[in-house]
Amino acid sequence: MIPIQPAGTRSAPVSSPADAAYAYLKPGTLNLAALPPLALYVHFPWCVRKCPYCDFNSHEAQGGVPEEDYLDALRADLEAALPLIWGRKIFTVFIGGGTPSLLSAAGVDRLLSDIRTLLPLDGAAEMTMEANPGTFEADKFKSYRASGINRLSIGIQSFNARHLLALGRIHDEEQARRAVDIAHANFDNFNLDVMYALPSQTLEEARADVGTAIGFAPPHLSLYHLTLEPNTYFAKYPPTLPDDDLSADMQEMIEESTRAADYRHYEVSAYAQPGKQARHNLNYWQFGDYLGIGAGAHSKISFPHRVIRQARFKQPASYMEHMAKGNAVHEEREIARGELGFEFMLNALRLIDGFDVNLFAERCGLPLNTIERPLNAAEEKGLLYRDHKIIRPTDLGRRFLNDLQQMFL
Repeated sequence: MIPIQPAGTRSAPVSSPADAAYAYLKPGTLNLAALPPLALYVHFPWCVRKCPYCDFNSHEAQGGVPEEDYLDALRADLEAALPLIWGRKIFTVFIGGGTPSLLSAAGVDRLLSDIRTLLPLDGAAEMTMEANPGTFEADKFKSYRASGINRLSIGIQSFNARHLLALGRIHDEEQARRAVDIAHANFDNFNLDVMYALPSQTLEEARADVGTAIGFAPPHLSLYHLTLEPNTYFAKYPPTLPDDDLSADMQEMIEESTRAADYRHYEVSAYAQPGKQARHNLNYWQFGDYLGIGAGAHSKISFPHRVIRQARFKQPASYMEHMAKGNAVHEEREIARGELGFEFMLNALRLIDGFDVNLFAERCGLPLNTIERPLNAAEEKGLLYRDHKIIRPTDLGRRFLNDLQQMFL
């Protein structure tokens, strides 16, 4: 999961010490004392079939996947981006999609080899790969582990055959269970994605899905409320979904079930066993930096006096064509000073325990009083709690999270 691409203005990099000094003195510039942790996101844009609820940059692999050509483009993309991140260590890698588990074992091995060759990886880097249960082959996943993948994120969504059919998933209940077994046999750390508030789903059906997922004792659970996203099949032809009261009952059931099984609810949709929080996703929520390569990938990269976002060309063929010409960046924008408070709070307010008061200045290069007015307003409405150490959403704030986030626009 990647944060939104904000509006902003294009900016040229500081090119000399004199320019750097001027940038420091200019009104409105930032002053980052240290750069945030840096992650790498790799996008694989193909899947077997587009799910009706999916709004990610994914494309059906009709006629096969041009694996070698795409891996060539990814390496070239990474090489072209290196000047932006010279000397910075990578702490997490996430290979998302699409369905990255369509890659061959040799393809994943080559991709990770290229990453290690070009980037300084932290010795304890979290290396996650998304996987679809319909693509699980025991030998292939053993090879993924041997190549360096040390965490899986498995898109189960449901263990109920009727709901899997309604969601357009390519796997059945038996394949879902087998995928978890293979993950357990080869990985110490993995996540299960499960959705609730599905078309015509009852509370007991949701309870059965959550109970089955917890029964496998995965280190991490992502439990998502199904939403109808624009430009999807479900948005055009909406199915009958549980009403707000039933959805709230499902959420309450999830809270009780995960708490009883010793999972800690640490982010809006994320639950983890002790020490198993998703480090890559935490970096997003804490407004860390990330370099994104691959079709449609987004980046957020900080410099001492500015923060930029980039987006690659979305269509796989267009991405590879532009990368062959030397540059696959479709858009680059500097985040305006006035947008940073919203961008930070949009992410950090998703954390159940909130954030350290010093984190805002560390990540934004601005004093906390920059957002003093909305902080006071949110506190007065009972949506926010703060003291000299932390800022966090209250229970009411979590219920009305969108309203709370929008107060910082």
